[in-house]
Amino acid sequence: MILGTSIVLIIASLLMVLLVLMHKGKGGGLSDMFGGGISSSLGGSSVVERNLDRLTIGVGIIWFASIVVLGLLLKSNGAG
Repeated sequence: MILGTSIVLIIASLLMVLLVLMHKGKGGGLSDMFGGGISSSLGGSSVVERNLDRLTIGVGIIWFASIVVLGLLLKSNGAG
């Protein structure tokens, strides 16, 4: 169970990094350096931005929940 939760946490962490970098930058940050061209080529549509926001929030909730579950599992096993 701990291994499965750890895998979910790793995947959610990598997805969070990618999703945050895909957001449209508000002024010369990392998103412009790495993902600025990609997000601007999508048309800059508000629908795309809204869906990206929803996806980022959903992955963030999964990321947070997996940290809480992993902490509870480690605490119940006496490892923490």
